[in-house]
Amino acid sequence: MKAEATQAPFAEATALRLVPALLADPSVRIGGGILVVIALLGLFAPLLTPVDPSYLDPTTRNELPGAASTVDLADGKTADVTHWFGTDQLGRDLFARVLYGARISLLVGLAVTLIVVATGLFIGLVAGYFRALDGLIMRMMDGLMAIPSILLALALVALWGAGLWTVIIAVAIPEVPRVVRLVRSIVLSVRGEPYVEAAVAMGTPTPLIMTRHILPSTIAPLIVQGTYVCASAILVEAILSFLGVGIPTDIPTWGNIMAEGRLLFRVYPHAILFPGVFLAVTILAVNMMGDGMRDALDPKLQRRL
Repeated sequence: MKAEATQAPFAEATALRLVPALLADPSVRIGGGILVVIALLGLFAPLLTPVDPSYLDPTTRNELPGAASTVDLADGKTADVTHWFGTDQLGRDLFARVLYGARISLLVGLAVTLIVVATGLFIGLVAGYFRALDGLIMRMMDGLMAIPSILLALALVALWGAGLWTVIIAVAIPEVPRVVRLVRSIVLSVRGEPYVEAAVAMGTPTPLIMTRHILPSTIAPLIVQGTYVCASAILVEAILSFLGVGIPTDIPTWGNIMAEGRLLFRVYPHAILFPGVFLAVTILAVNMMGDGMRDALDPKLQRRL
């Protein structure tokens, strides 16, 4: 009981100190601010542009950025709009497609991160705490890591067919071993701590030991690892869509937009430039957040706070 009582206030004090440290880091603020802006652009895309991202108008195909035209709206009315990013080879407004594509990219990144962190955390806890299962689980993880993530994702998409959730699962599976290895290493180092040994000696149930005494030590590293998983997922989804084996082409994604514009890239580079810039800035923002969180959650830095 004493070990549990001393551990809870320590965890609460640590959490209270981590929040200001995260907010004080400039990388976290800048990266988080960029992600908030991109998320808001995707969320409020219908308010920012009245154009349907799938609306075809062959008479305005391959228009340069800033061109204006009259488009038909969903309610049967027409409106004069400015194509801020130009149009593609089918006359679709690139500004609308890029904004709606932000929804898919952020959804894929968030969903993959949640799946990978939850799965990797559970498997890592089991592998690190139960020595009998450690060897079998880690050999399976080594086997998954031996396969290039892109090839494994391509194989899974080819097996299950293209689709949003198929891509999410295909991107998530190759990322799980990295989280498992991280959690396992933390569990192996924490399970020898005095408060864990005291809980075991007192007969505390194993699930309670894992959730109350071991799990809190994995939170900070998992937050940092989750940002890198998110960035990798967004990039892999764009690669799969660019190769034509990801999300169906009727759904606007940054990878699909660039894939459709690559044939006329030399003549109309804006069809690849704008979605490429959004993709690069999003991944940069996520990585900046990850670097800032890593610095803020570093134990050596926390001793100086």
